[in-house]
Amino acid sequence: LGPSFIKDRSKANALPMKSKKASSFHEFARNTSDAWDIGDDEDEDFSSSSSSLQTLNSKVAKATAAQVLENHSKLRAKPERAQSALSDVPTNCKVIKSSSEAQLSRTSEEACVRTPLQKQQSLPLRPVIPLVARISDQNASGAPPMTVREKTRLEKFRQLLSSHNTDLDELRKCSWPGVPREVRPVTWRLLSGYLPANMERRKLTLQRKREEYFGFIQQYYDSRNEEHHQDTYRQIHIDIPRTNPLIPLFQQPLVQEIFERILFIWAIRHPASGYVQGINDLVTPFFVVFLSEYVEEDVENFDVTNLSQDVLRSIEADSFWCMSKLLDGIQDNYTFAQPGIQKKVKALEELVSRIDEQVHNHFRKYEVEYLQFAFRWMNNLLMRELPLRCTIRLWDTYQSEPEGFSHFHLYVCAAFLIKWRKEILDEEDFQGLLMLLQNLPTIHWGNEEIGLLLAEAYRLKYMFADAPNHYRR
Repeated sequence: LGPSFIKDRSKANALPMKSKKASSFHEFARNTSDAWDIGDDEDEDFSSSSSSLQTLNSKVAKATAAQVLENHSKLRAKPERAQSALSDVPTNCKVIKSSSEAQLSRTSEEACVRTPLQKQQSLPLRPVIPLVARISDQNASGAPPMTVREKTRLEKFRQLLSSHNTDLDELRKCSWPGVPREVRPVTWRLLSGYLPANMERRKLTLQRKREEYFGFIQQYYDSRNEEHHQDTYRQIHIDIPRTNPLIPLFQQPLVQEIFERILFIWAIRHPASGYVQGINDLVTPFFVVFLSEYVEEDVENFDVTNLSQDVLRSIEADSFWCMSKLLDGIQDNYTFAQPGIQKKVKALEELVSRIDEQVHNHFRKYEVEYLQFAFRWMNNLLMRELPLRCTIRLWDTYQSEPEGFSHFHLYVCAAFLIKWRKEILDEEDFQGLLMLLQNLPTIHWGNEEIGLLLAEAYRLKYMFADAPNHYRR
């Protein structure tokens, strides 16, 4: 596996074009056409690539979707279900097909089918789903008043954060079931180890670390034009417009410049792995959380040019350092051949075979390998499977759990897979299973669903991680 596999991964996301059953994942991947992939491998003018990559090739998108619907109806063992799916799609409409982040632009399947895909600039009327949480979970203006329990929790956080030396164990315990929006930025800085527990040291630490980051910019950023860094910079430049491509915040040139600097500096400072596709996603939760410190309303439509240069520099540096802390714990996911991911996918397969043998055997029957869907779950920490507001809630727990990103994530993936057991067992062909597992319907998920997922993951961890004999056959 290795970098070339990651390139193939985006193609695996797409839908199959041939009607005959693919005999293997590699054949399945080869016979796909993803509208996001058009022109990837061609020499392109960097100065225009950012804007050109924001637009899908609508002809490919439409042809792919139409072919899929036709093929899938032929493949179904239960033709009446396929027929009902076909009847839901108007024939005179363009259908959006993109990476999973496109889900964030829809509030329903009808909204997806109804709206023709156009350039990002022409999407102001699309339905807006808040990034951070559902409206009912927000404590911002226009949200329902906080309950007594929520007020009590917020007060507990404020007491912990304002004490002379914050009790980090207590802060982790309070953060496990979720962090209130108002205190999330400072809580995340503390939980990631970026900010010291001692109140008096915090201001100076932030100042020093922010200056250190911009020192790296001065020292290294110009080298992006040097020949030996061209491949790294080119890949970052291609990936950034694809990062949540239908959320206006991430299509702003200023935000994309910030992401380019963060990722390039990280890659230069970590030569063992360098930049790998997928790392670009890991910046977004930190950026949104630290931006929310300065923005009252939902941030997804916020114009960052309204912020001062100093504020933007603080958000950029804090996002860099917190992302670096996260990656320090999972760097073997991104080194050559990505051994960390291969080990975790193997562990997931073993775990699922113990907790739900029926699902495991179903995959074996139809020759579905865990690597074909779970590689992305490990590489992107489920970010492509969940709305961003859910990822932010999930990371509240990951940062409060010992080895949350490297160890607990395995049990979350297992709980996430078993959550869809009925849908999985209903699929009776290779392509149907792959399509389901790469496009799981989580668009309407919020804090409640993530809370249930985490509770099940904790139960699995308690049963298997702390009782290794149960884990063995």
